[in-house]
Amino acid sequence: MIRNIMIRKIRKYCSQVAVMLLSGTSVTLAYAQPYPSKPLHLIVPYAAGGGADIVARTLAQKLSESMGQQVVVDNRAGAAGNIGAALGAKAAPDGYTLLLITNTHATNASLYTKVGYDLAKDFAPITLMSETPLILAVHPSLPARSVKELVAVAKSRPGQLHYSTGGNGSSAHTAAQLFVSMAGIDLVHVPYKGNVEQTTALMSGYVQLTFSTMSGLLPQVKAGRLRALAMTAAKRAPAAPDIPTIAESGYPGYEVINWTGVVVPTGTSKDIIAKLHTEFLKALGAPDVKNRYAGQGVEPVSSTPEEFAAFIRAELVRWGRVTKQSGARLD
Repeated sequence: MIRNIMIRKIRKYCSQVAVMLLSGTSVTLAYAQPYPSKPLHLIVPYAAGGGADIVARTLAQKLSESMGQQVVVDNRAGAAGNIGAALGAKAAPDGYTLLLITNTHATNASLYTKVGYDLAKDFAPITLMSETPLILAVHPSLPARSVKELVAVAKSRPGQLHYSTGGNGSSAHTAAQLFVSMAGIDLVHVPYKGNVEQTTALMSGYVQLTFSTMSGLLPQVKAGRLRALAMTAAKRAPAAPDIPTIAESGYPGYEVINWTGVVVPTGTSKDIIAKLHTEFLKALGAPDVKNRYAGQGVEPVSSTPEEFAAFIRAELVRWGRVTKQSGARLD
């Protein structure tokens, strides 16, 4: 009797050990699966339909094809990109959560008291993805057909002209701050939740001017609903060669480029970073991606992770200096 009980206990114990060993084997095999073995999530910290969203969705489709796993765009708008960036910083460093960042995040570091992340420390850069200038556009009812005329109107009506942006700390807000400072004029800022809302406000006449992306404004300019006065880049854009730059309109040295890049949480393995870098460069070089971007006034660019890290540090210094000079601060 006792012997039979002991045999049954030994058999039960052996079965449990076997299950544990098998479970351990399955876990080991799961970790040995090639990357990626499940869908990836690309956090876009802005509303759908804006310039950054277009850049992300175009690439996500191409990456899904080449990587064999779906790349899901996850829009997490709010606080000028801070909400989505904070989520990205807290994600597991396993290569399955990526974050799109822009020049706005470099500005936020000095503009906001708390952003919820450290752009230079909490992320491992992959590559720059795109560059595009902003357009300074006005409502057709405003008697200004050039930057010079706009400044004249603004000086004759201090504090009476309103401009829209995609939110406090957005690239449009930064571009406007720099312009106001260099032109010595007084404009009233009206922040909205995204590019679509800020453009709608201008077309409706709620504001008199705006700084926004080419993808958001060019169709309305070509349709005659808005009037483009200038580009924020140092050189004219191939997609709109007839629109002069602010620099050549009397303000040399003015330049604001809306850039996007992709990062992952710090701690992500070098092998995964290398894999993602290769895949992003492949997608950025695809002819159909280039054509889609060209139609939106977007120029695809790329960099090594090390180059992008140095670029981010330089942008933090640059926009920190501009923010300090303007005296702007947000809580």
